[in-house]
Amino acid sequence: MRTRRKGGRPTIADVAARAGVSTITVSRALRDPARVSQELRDQIDEAVRALDYVPDQHARALASARTNVIGVIIPSLTNNVFADVLRGIYDSIAQSPYQVQLGNSRYSPIEEERLLGIFLSQRPAALIVSGVDQTERGRALLKSAGCPIVQIMDLSNDPVDMMVGFSHKAGGHLITSHLVAAGYRRIGFLGARMDPRTQRRLEGYRAALIDADLYDPRRITTTPASSSVSLGRDLLRDLLARMPDTDAVFCNNDDLALGALFECQRAALAIPASIGIAGFNDLEMMEAAYPSLTSIRTPRYEIGQRAVQMARAALSGQQPEQTRIDVGFELKIRTSTMRNA
Repeated sequence: MRTRRKGGRPTIADVAARAGVSTITVSRALRDPARVSQELRDQIDEAVRALDYVPDQHARALASARTNVIGVIIPSLTNNVFADVLRGIYDSIAQSPYQVQLGNSRYSPIEEERLLGIFLSQRPAALIVSGVDQTERGRALLKSAGCPIVQIMDLSNDPVDMMVGFSHKAGGHLITSHLVAAGYRRIGFLGARMDPRTQRRLEGYRAALIDADLYDPRRITTTPASSSVSLGRDLLRDLLARMPDTDAVFCNNDDLALGALFECQRAALAIPASIGIAGFNDLEMMEAAYPSLTSIRTPRYEIGQRAVQMARAALSGQQPEQTRIDVGFELKIRTSTMRNA
């Protein structure tokens, strides 16, 4: 079997040779995967990853040029959390020479990796990417992108380029510590999808309860399923069936918290006297619910704005004062956890 040619970047012919297909098939699979069988797509994807191939449809014409597009990759188009981020991005790009190209990774690291390859082949002015948990190849693509990169919605000590977000672990620790301070002692955790940001909130929950000598792993109820209000109802029902003495729950997002509220109302459990409920992100429904629900307010719109500002500053040749910005969060205490009151 032919291998990658010596020197230079791998070509589409190298990918075709490794995958054992024609260059036309590779081109078709990269442009329109639905036109190629799953078996061939798997062969081609393996070859692309093995060779670190980045398709570049305009390499000759654009050898030294970049577009006016800022690529944005987020994990969900339906999650209200990312709707707020996008609002901040679009508002900040309005009246500028730049346009947004949007990609949805659907919480899949491999899909994110594929989107990065497509976006970079089009030579964007900058990239805004959600999270800090890219695959090894995804991170390598970002490091070699040759344009400003802003990772958002999370923090780490090793940004690819620039970063703006907050600590999910610290948020989980703060809200769990609040439940302890409010007088709750048998505190459960409800988690869905279990992406890296949710995992870090769970770490904060666990650390806070260990600090208080209250940690019981049996009170953790999680699922890889997508989050929803009805799922929050089901998860609390499952937790209470196993651990009926649970007196509070920290839900990894507000959808689950609202579902937990509905289940408590169905089961005639008094809130906050019999059970406390807390969520994360503080969407509008948390204050509007009855009783109102405690949550961690995250500055999602500001993150979108800051990301664009950082990218545009870098594009104009300015050195940003900070390459890693922690925007923090705020604990919003409401009726659902006011047990002491």
